[in-house]
Amino acid sequence: MKFLVGLSLFLLMAVTASAQTQYEIIQDKDSGKKILKGIISRDLLEKDASYDWYAENKDGYKPYPAALDALKKNVDSVQMIIFMGTWCGDSHFIIPKFFMLADAAGFSEKNISLIGVDREKKTLGNLTTTLNVLNVPTMIVLKNGKEIGRVVEYGKSGQFDKDLAEILAIPAGR
Repeated sequence: MKFLVGLSLFLLMAVTASAQTQYEIIQDKDSGKKILKGIISRDLLEKDASYDWYAENKDGYKPYPAALDALKKNVDSVQMIIFMGTWCGDSHFIIPKFFMLADAAGFSEKNISLIGVDREKKTLGNLTTTLNVLNVPTMIVLKNGKEIGRVVEYGKSGQFDKDLAEILAIPAGR
């Protein structure tokens, strides 16, 4: 599994570097809204009026102090692959807050791969199947190309940032 994560990360980075548009837009059958499927960016979510939820869900968030410290300590040694749905309420709530946390920690967006999925939780290149992503959002934390943990939806504690701090606190050799 760790080999697959490393290979998937390599392929993801290669695709990101070589293509300009790495996503497709699908019309949601239920709501008529746009669903983004593939490699997307925070910038796309912030600037597209279809995703007004992004700005709304930043209000009032204060990063969990341990998560902020843990990200700061790992700013150069961790990469993240984040799967989300532009149609998903949990993604709407968590993803803007995650980027606020990353910004406060000085965590570079070049170390974050944001991937949009459709309602069946499929994406381009079958990455959700390869990486066993069943729910969104899912944040996969990688160190040296190997998965060290993941936060699925709100996490085991009910606070995505608290679970992220716990993953980052685990020694590299665990």
